[in-house]
Amino acid sequence: MKKSRFSEAQIVGILKEAELGAKVGDTCRKHGISDATYYKWKSQYSGMSVSHLAQMRQLQEENAKLKRMYADLALMHHALKDVVGTKALTPERWQSIVHALMSEHRLSQRRACQAAGLARSTQRYARVVCDDSGVIDFIQRYVALNPRHGFGLLYDSARYQAQPWGKTVLWRVYCQLKLNLPRRGKKRMPQRIKQPLEAAPTPNQGWSCDFMSDALWSGRRFRTFNVIDEFNRECLRIEIDTSLPVARVVRALEELVEVRGTPQSIRLDNGPEFIAQALKQWAQRKGVELRHIQPGKPTQNAYVERFNRTYRAEVLDCYVFESLQEVRSMTEDWLHRYNHHRPHESLGRIPPVAYRVKRFPNLYF
Repeated sequence: MKKSRFSEAQIVGILKEAELGAKVGDTCRKHGISDATYYKWKSQYSGMSVSHLAQMRQLQEENAKLKRMYADLALMHHALKDVVGTKALTPERWQSIVHALMSEHRLSQRRACQAAGLARSTQRYARVVCDDSGVIDFIQRYVALNPRHGFGLLYDSARYQAQPWGKTVLWRVYCQLKLNLPRRGKKRMPQRIKQPLEAAPTPNQGWSCDFMSDALWSGRRFRTFNVIDEFNRECLRIEIDTSLPVARVVRALEELVEVRGTPQSIRLDNGPEFIAQALKQWAQRKGVELRHIQPGKPTQNAYVERFNRTYRAEVLDCYVFESLQEVRSMTEDWLHRYNHHRPHESLGRIPPVAYRVKRFPNLYF
């Protein structure tokens, strides 16, 4: 039977006839309905009047309207949640939203946090202001003294000096001061056969020598003669002058031997000063073996080459020199810091002199 055949008012009227004394069978036959339909109407509309039906119809319409409104608001709410998610707003911004809901809309903190999708622990979190004055002072003093050192050397120096700050605190303040240097990408090289150098097992057993060159502010060229100990990469001497012939090289080595003692061997390249007859004669008199590397193979003298890079980056390329005396003075100051205070990665992140004293505490030079 179609639902629209009888209105709700007509259904209530039919039920009233039976309630007033008419037989159910006669009433059903009169209106053309079955007994099952009558009892179904009775279970649904029994005891109701036309005014009750109108009121129920009004309530149903309002309920449907509220459902549509709730669906629209829920859809809008989910859309806003997707657009303004946790990544779009900072926690500080979410906290300001919760404060606005609590102050302007009189919501409790629980309901405001629930509406904003913010955890109550985040809302109640009170930021602790850290006193980084000591860290800032340490970093600024270190960078002023070593302007070409990166964070790795800064952290190693802080550990060596037993500073109380950890790596995270140092890195945070280091970045806040905008001192982090740009990182250079490594060039992709083909795979090569590795032939590691064998460092001397004891101090003063093997030395490495090499030359470097640079220029003053006036354009005048000068050279440096660098000598290091292969055992702990300690720089023994840096001779600086506009010209360093073989006689000057022999004199510098002779003075170094008087202070440190005679080494067993010296690793050299094939420069004109290192293949000169005067140097060979001096080595024969002292009983020193001259180990010349293969031509075009600077990696065979990698210890002093690595030192040259550090010396160039932290001294020669870092400052503008107006005189040779200024070069010697700044080199001497840097050399003391390099040997006694600058941590060396291959030595367990301690300075070369400290490494020598640690391995051979009874050896003095």
